[in-house]
Amino acid sequence: MKKFLAIFVALLAIPAMTAFAAQKTVGLVVSTLNNPFFVTLKDGAVGEAKKAGINLIVLDSQNDPAKEIANVEDLLSKGVSAILINPTDSDAVGNAIKMANRAKVPVITLDRGANAGAVVSHIASDNVAGGKMAGEFIAKKLGKKGNAVELEGIPGTSAARDRGKGFNDAVKGTQIKVVARQAADFDRTKGLNVMENILQAQPKIDAVFAHNDEMALGALRAIQASKRNILVVGFDATDDAVKAVKEGKLAATVAQQPAFIGAKGVETAKAVLEGKKVQPSIPVALKLVVK
Repeated sequence: MKKFLAIFVALLAIPAMTAFAAQKTVGLVVSTLNNPFFVTLKDGAVGEAKKAGINLIVLDSQNDPAKEIANVEDLLSKGVSAILINPTDSDAVGNAIKMANRAKVPVITLDRGANAGAVVSHIASDNVAGGKMAGEFIAKKLGKKGNAVELEGIPGTSAARDRGKGFNDAVKGTQIKVVARQAADFDRTKGLNVMENILQAQPKIDAVFAHNDEMALGALRAIQASKRNILVVGFDATDDAVKAVKEGKLAATVAQQPAFIGAKGVETAKAVLEGKKVQPSIPVALKLVVK
């Protein structure tokens, strides 16, 4: 009799579990899908969602905070159960998150944090540690003296702020002087154009730290055209950057795990929807990729 009851209860649970999985729709709002790093992050989330039986809706904000808000509004109108968001701007995203808060839809931030609104968890690399890793590598290669350039990401993003802090903390106390510091918005073409202008203005540059690989690769192209010998370090370890490191063109890149960040976001959203407790901050390990 007990065995029969156990089987009966198990059979009843199957449709209930299936219905619960079927009703779970999660939104993923990505800052831009014009960047290989975020494409990989998205792919990681899509793969994990398939495994978990979650319907994932992916929307591209195209690096536009207004588009980001519209995307969140769209997801809320579709009745999503949770939202994963990779902010275009850590300040501007606050309004979108507050909308989700009012709708009582849990929000998880990926890669970049938010300066306003309530999030249940933030999943990202330790960007300060990564910037410091890059700065220490440059300091060692230059013998702690020389002129450096810092290509910054989109102003207002936590990634740009934290990577910059780590880098500048690392070179503080050395004889390395940051002779130029300019935003190139995490974009390869802007990295190229900004670096071309800096090369014209600065006769002596020994190293460049770019807040991401796209800018680093753009800067590298400008440097190669100038025929100058300058050490370049990026951040993200995208396929193009790792290839450039192996070829001896890029000195190093700080490796993140974008696919893991995306997958962990979906895994965390699933846990939240199942009523489980999650960590408010989930760090993702980094490493320096060199030849």
